Amino acid sequence: MFYTLQGEGFHTGRAAVFIRLAGCTVGCSWCDVKNSWDATAYPELKIESIVTEALTYPSRFAVITGGEPCMYNLRFLTTELKNTGFELALETSGAFPITGYFDWICVSPKKFKFPVKESLLQANELKCIIHNNSDFEWAEKNAESANPECRKFLQPEFSVFNKMNPLIVEYIKSHPQWRISLQTHKVMNIP
Repeated sequence: MFYTLQGEGFHTGRAAVFIRLAGCTVGCSWCDVKNSWDATAYPELKIESIVTEALTYPSRFAVITGGEPCMYNLRFLTTELKNTGFELALETSGAFPITGYFDWICVSPKKFKFPVKESLLQANELKCIIHNNSDFEWAEKNAESANPECRKFLQPEFSVFNKMNPLIVEYIKSHPQWRISLQTHKVMNIP
């Protein structure tokens, strides 16, 4: 758990308690939290201790992320967080069904493990990472299956930012249903 500003997507700039759950089977080559993939490397915590720690921070906006948080049943954790007044956001690849109670769901689909249709239909936000030119087609394919009301973002993968950002700008200018998301937390050098 850590406290910072949301660095990307719709809620960029909001103070948020990040609850990072360990374990991931998606395996993105450019993942910036590969250390979260192995769930056995981290201790199991009781839901009560997670909620107690979250309450020590001033913001009542929490982001449940991973690894891949939807590998787990999130009903109990989200129920307890909601009962203490948290607004909850989820960051998921959409590769697993979503459980729990969320105010905002961001699905960021990955080619390494396709999203399930139910996750795309629940999404308030579709955030597609653009690492190469073929990712624009991947983004459009996922947008076709997403909830029609969800907000659509293209985000340059940070290691190829200078190469992909100009392409994203031009793409959005001709496809205005999309917006750009930047990893502002990396620019600001905050977690």
